[in-house]
Amino acid sequence: MSMINKSGAPLKVAILGSTGSIGTQALEVVDDLRGIKDIGITALAAGRNAKLIEKQARKYKPKIAALNDEKAAAELKVRLADTDVRVLAGDEGLIEAAAESGADMVLSAIVGFAGLVPTIEAIRRGKDIALANKETLVTAGGLFMDEIREHGVRLLPVDSEHSAIFQSLRGGARSEIKKILLTASGGPFFGMTADELQNVKKADALKHPNWDMGAKVTIDSATMMNKGLEVLEAKWLFGVGIDDIEVVIHRESIIHSMVEFVDRSIIAQLSLPSMKHPIQYAFTYPERLPSPDREVSFKDLGRMTFFEPDRKTFRCLDLAIRAGAEGGTMPTIMNAANEAAVAKFLRGDIGFTEIADFVEKAMDMIEPKDEPSIEDIIETNREVRMICQRF
Repeated sequence: MSMINKSGAPLKVAILGSTGSIGTQALEVVDDLRGIKDIGITALAAGRNAKLIEKQARKYKPKIAALNDEKAAAELKVRLADTDVRVLAGDEGLIEAAAESGADMVLSAIVGFAGLVPTIEAIRRGKDIALANKETLVTAGGLFMDEIREHGVRLLPVDSEHSAIFQSLRGGARSEIKKILLTASGGPFFGMTADELQNVKKADALKHPNWDMGAKVTIDSATMMNKGLEVLEAKWLFGVGIDDIEVVIHRESIIHSMVEFVDRSIIAQLSLPSMKHPIQYAFTYPERLPSPDREVSFKDLGRMTFFEPDRKTFRCLDLAIRAGAEGGTMPTIMNAANEAAVAKFLRGDIGFTEIADFVEKAMDMIEPKDEPSIEDIIETNREVRMICQRF
C-alpha cells in the first residue's frame, strides 16, 4: 500500500524543532511508516543541539540542517563537513529550512513564539503546515488563518486535542458544531490547593502523569496555561467562539477531545497518550495507515473520569481566555509574559504560583494594540520580553 501527497510525488517534509519532543517522535513516525509511505526529510532545524541534529542529518540526509544558535551552527558545520548537508544559522537559517528546502509539508514544532515567522514564510511558499506550535495561532491567529486561505495550503493540527477535534469533524460539518469539548489531563498538581502549590519544586512540575513533553510545555500543562493556549488555538482552527469551547479535566488522557453537534450527538477521538498518533495522521491525511502504537484496552482501563477545572487555583487558564477575548496584541503580551515567567521558574528565580502573577502583571500594565500586523506582533513580543526582564 502506498501513499502519495497532493502533487502525486513522495511526501517531502521539513521539520522545525527536530531535536525536541515532537520532532524526535516525528522522525520515529517516519521510521514506523517505512515500507508503507514514502516520506523524505528535506530539512531539519532546531535551537542549539548540534550533537543530536548531526546524528539526525546523517541518518535522514536532508538538504539543510539549521540551528538558531550561531555558535552551535558553527559547530554543526564542522561536524557535517564530510556530508552534502547545507548548514545554516540564526533566524534566517530557520526560515530557509522551512521555505526553501523543497518540502511539500513543514512540521512546525519549534516551541514558543520563535516558530511564528518561519511558519508564515513556509505558508507563503505554498507549503502545507502540520502545526504543533500553538503560539503561532495564539499570537497571530487571524493573520495566520488569512495566510492559509490566501495561499491555499492545508493546515493539519498536530496537538493531540486539536487533531482529535479535526478527526471528529469528519463526522459532521463545521456549521453543525454546537460546542467543542477540549479535554485536559489536569497536570501533576490536579486537586491541590493554592496553599499546597506554594512550595512545589521544578522537579515536581516536570512530572506529567501521562505525557512525555518538553520542559516548557510540561510547565504550561502544570499551570493549565497550555489549555488556555489551546482554547485560543481551537478558536482559530475551527472558527468557533471562545464561549463555544468547554474545558473538561479527563485524567486518563484517553479521550483527546470531543465535538458536540447541534443534534446533541458527541463524537470523540480516543487513543492511548502518544504524540505519534496525531503526527502520523498529519503525515498520512486523509488516509489512516497502520501504526505500531499500543491499542486501548477498555477492560484494563476500567473507567474514565471527568471534572471541572479549578479556575481559582490554576488562574493561567482564564488569563489566556481573557487575552483571547480582549484580542489585538493582548494574546501576544500574555504569551510573551508566560514564556518569560516559565523561563524564570525553570531557572529557580520565581515560585510556581508566581507564574500566573507574573503574566497577570504584564497584561494589566501593557496596553494592547488593535488590529495588529505581523510586524506589530513581532515588536510587541520583543517589547514585552524586555519589560519582563525588569519584573
